[in-house]
Formats: sequence, structure tokens, C-alpha cells
Amino acid sequence: MTAFSGQSLKDWLFHLENLHQSTIDMGLERVKAVADQAALLPLPAKTLLVGGTNGKGSTCAMLEAMLMEAGYSVAVYSSPHLVDYRERLRINGKLLSEADHCAAFAAIEQARGETSLTYFEFSTLAALWLCRKHRPDVVILEVGLGGRLDATNIVDADVALVTSIDLDHQSFLGDSRESVAREKVGIARAGKPLICGEPEPTAVFFSEAMRIGAELKLVGRDFQYQAQGEDFSFNGKAWPRPSLPLPNAATALAALDALGLAVPDEAKAQGLAKARLAGRLQQIADSPLILIDVAHNPHAARYLNSELKRRFAGRTIHGVCAMLADKDIEGTLAALNAIGHWYPAELPGVGRAAPAQRLAKALGSDAVFDDVQLALQAAVQAAAADDVVIVFGSFYTVAQVLPQGE
Repeated sequence: MTAFSGQSLKDWLFHLENLHQSTIDMGLERVKAVADQAALLPLPAKTLLVGGTNGKGSTCAMLEAMLMEAGYSVAVYSSPHLVDYRERLRINGKLLSEADHCAAFAAIEQARGETSLTYFEFSTLAALWLCRKHRPDVVILEVGLGGRLDATNIVDADVALVTSIDLDHQSFLGDSRESVAREKVGIARAGKPLICGEPEPTAVFFSEAMRIGAELKLVGRDFQYQAQGEDFSFNGKAWPRPSLPLPNAATALAALDALGLAVPDEAKAQGLAKARLAGRLQQIADSPLILIDVAHNPHAARYLNSELKRRFAGRTIHGVCAMLADKDIEGTLAALNAIGHWYPAELPGVGRAAPAQRLAKALGSDAVFDDVQLALQAAVQAAAADDVVIVFGSFYTVAQVLPQGE
């Protein structure tokens, strides 16, 4: 077989999309074999592996910010991207060049031989190749789906984190919190810290963590946090309240304590205050205030609803929503009682998209819109200057309205 030789990042991404017969093919044998062939492991860096149903991206962002404030070089691998594939790997907060990514893809293409890889597997291996090339002090890897059989789990992390456990991707992870917990805890390693930010992780989580032999640190038992106005307390000490979710800030702080690198309190405080993440209650306009959020399941919707109520009490909130058909649409929308006016939209060109009519039916709404931009225009037109517009429902939804260059 002649190895593919792409001329551009666009060429390579087309190759990745058409290489494997299924988008998701859970299991580690193929990806581990290629990693061994390319001599990718172990990584020459401290590593953290971040799993969970929601909160992975914001936890990674806060870890990254605190470590960078302490002077460490940091790589973060996350998915999916919003606008530009290169968002999936940032080093010291910056994107790499297209040429860098093409070189990584060429190396993985050469190493894989006859082995078929999914888009995510190929991109994960390419990210590991780039981490070996750039040699950051710390590598933070966000789990793609589940944990136990996710491609990122070929890495034996120094610290594993589980941010939350709830139902999502049921066709792959099962339809109970117990089955989801079994997949999430699979990123733990014997004798290594496992930081759990989920306050009710299920019996299976505990039994599996014990079977693996991980050093479990559990929120509410081994570390504590509490909101205190503009600040919050973590293990009895006050910290600035970040713009990202508090439970994930506490999980990130606990992980830093377990990592064993020197991170001064001042660096932690500055990192928490500065950490941002595109698509997480991100403001893109004012008068009316327009926010975007990637929330796409009931757990994330409950958090979004609580933040809308906390931040915008007494203000009228308009909701622009488009979702994927395989999500719990009814459960997600039912959790958002802070929203008073609804604008359900289509996601044209997205094969997994739910019809806007399904969203409208769940909401008891008559209005539907052909795309997210049209729905947003209608919401802005209907909103008063002091109203709030929230655009949410999936990464695809947010990408439709995210300002270019964000």
C-alpha cells in the first residue's frame, strides 16, 4: 500500500474522514499498535488525562492557565474543534501551523501501514507526535468519549481526572450512570492519583477504582469547595471565582496538588482569574447581551440554567437552540426554565442534526428557523436592549455564530 501524501491540511482532513468505515470504533488495540510503531510513548512530560461527561474542556483550560502562570510550557489536546481543526492542540495557548499538523499526519500515515484508524484516533496520535516534537513540560489530554476505550487512554497519565458522570452517548456508554461510571474510571492507573469531581460517582466507580488500585481523591471527602460571593473557598482557602464552572475549578486545583509540580498560590489565583474557553458562556455581543454555550445534555443544561438565573436574575432571556438527534433533547430543554422565549433552529448540512420541528414540539413552540443565524436574528430583533440571548445546543450550533478568529 502506498502511504497517502497530503499537500495541505484540508487534504489530510479529507483523508482522515474517509479512512475508516465508522466514525467511532472504540478499542485500543489498533491505536496502541500504531503508537508503538511510531515510538510515541511514553511522553517526555508530566501528563494529565481529563475525562467526564461535562466540564472536561473548562477543567483543561484552568489547569493550563495555572501551570502557564507558574512558568511551565503546556500542551492541551481537546475535541471537537469549533471553527479550525488546529484548535484541537494548543501549546502555551497558541495554535500550531498547518505545516506542523501536516508533518504529524505524514508521520502517523507512515507508521500505521495497513492499520485502519478513525478520524479521532489519527488526530490523537498526531497530537502525541507533536507533543514529542515540541516537548512541553506538561501535556493535558481531554478524553474524547467515555474513557476506558478512548484513544487517549493509551497514555498512562500521572494524574487522571473525572469531572462529572451523567448520561450522554448512551449508544456507546450504556443507559445508566453505573455503566457510564465504569467507562469513565477506566482512565485510572494503579498507584496513580484519580481526582473525582463528581459528588455522587456510583458504587461501580468506587469498586473499579479500588480494583485498579488508583489513589482516589473525591470531592466532598478529600477536597472541599464552596462559593463565597465573588470568591470561592477550596480546602478552607479563598480563591478568585473563575468565569468557568466552580466544580471544575476545584477538580483542577485538586489535580494540581496531586501532580507534584511546584505551582505557587499566586500563579493558581492568576490562572483561575484569566482562564477562558470558547463556547462556554462566552459573550459575543452586548445590547442585547448575546452568549454562546455548547451545552447539549441535561447535566450541562442544568448548570447553564443555574448560571443564567444567577447572573441575569430579573432579565428576559431568549434561547436560540439547535441540537443533534441522538441527544436527550426533551430532557435538555426541560432543564432550561430560565429561558422565556424560544427560537428552535435547523443545522443544515449536519447529518446528525435534529429537525427544528422536534425541538419546537418539545418546547410547545410554533416557530422554527431554517438555520441558527436566522434564529439569532429573530431573537435579537425581538429582544429589548437589556435582554439576554443564549445560543446553545451543540458544538455545531455555536460554530454557526462564533466570530471568526475566536
